[in-house]
Amino acid sequence: MTLTCISCGKAHFPHERQNVCRRCGQPLRADYFFSPEGIDPDEHLIDHPTLWRYQAFLPSVSEKYRISLGEGNTPLREIEYKSRRIYLKDETGNPTGSFKDRGMCVALSMARALGISRIALPSAGNAAVSAASYALAGNLGCLVYLPDSIPGQIVDEIKGCGAEVVLAGSTIKEAAAAMAEQLDGSWFNVSTFKEPYRVEGKKTMGLEIAEALGWEFPDVVIYPTGGGTGLIGIWKAFQELRSLGWVRQKMPRMVAVQSEGCAPVVEAFLSGSATTKPWPKPHTRALGLNVPAPLGGEWMLNVLRESNGTALAIPEDHIAPARERMQVLAGMPVGAEVAVAWRGLELLIEQNWIAPEDRVALVVTGDDRRYA
Repeated sequence: MTLTCISCGKAHFPHERQNVCRRCGQPLRADYFFSPEGIDPDEHLIDHPTLWRYQAFLPSVSEKYRISLGEGNTPLREIEYKSRRIYLKDETGNPTGSFKDRGMCVALSMARALGISRIALPSAGNAAVSAASYALAGNLGCLVYLPDSIPGQIVDEIKGCGAEVVLAGSTIKEAAAAMAEQLDGSWFNVSTFKEPYRVEGKKTMGLEIAEALGWEFPDVVIYPTGGGTGLIGIWKAFQELRSLGWVRQKMPRMVAVQSEGCAPVVEAFLSGSATTKPWPKPHTRALGLNVPAPLGGEWMLNVLRESNGTALAIPEDHIAPARERMQVLAGMPVGAEVAVAWRGLELLIEQNWIAPEDRVALVVTGDDRRYA
């Protein structure tokens, strides 16, 4: 494995403590030197109930450093909608209730392997609960910066895992700014795209989707997009599977769906820009999508364009009705973020961008028990 800057292409040695590219400050991508095509999947997938089943696709981490709470192996639920086959990748069954557990599992396991003992991040809920839980399991110190609007029960849950909490500002952006100003070098930053391995954990969603479909890709993947690690991770998994010859069909079209209240990826995609611009005055009830300046903006746009995908923004007043419709149809609780993605699905079907023969995977990242 090597680490490569997604922007300038500079290579970085993977077995040392580092965050972003030392040359240009952009995210680092983990690139693997896989075996030749034709290898049977059964030879490289281990019988394990967690995401470590896919250890051949993940950074090499000794078992003594691995942290696991039972993440991954989530169901792919099939439903029919408007004569389309829709597959719901249900991430609510992860240990702390969201897809964040996948990223924290791999990132904090790598941190332990690299001799890191204290991690820090800004969050508005889900990521903080996940980080605190995995840090506790791995005997790591954890420092979380949260907006002061976070409900008290979430703060109590994070503190209950032994994490330190700093309340700063009214949004996650302001909390992140406070952390950047105050954090000293003894803490390792595991913010979104500020280290290479949360993407690798999220990648396992794509591996599970393909395996559940009999080593085939769906035709379309719809993702509620904030920071974008899941969107990028799923696409990366599909690229790696195709490079190995495990899946030979056409790559799926990737779809990023955001709220009109915070849609930097959609705006950049539709305008043909190479990267995103900070979104002014972000506001959305889908708090997990309230990421006005995603560090992985350039990477996300590359994924959408390489896949012949698209991006669309949903009006705020469409979110609550879409959530009600989806919950009735799917028979499961979903959060506002997932409702945004569902409304995107509805619109793309109305536009016939999704054809009747298309198989669609939509990621249910979590429900409203906490915010991302």
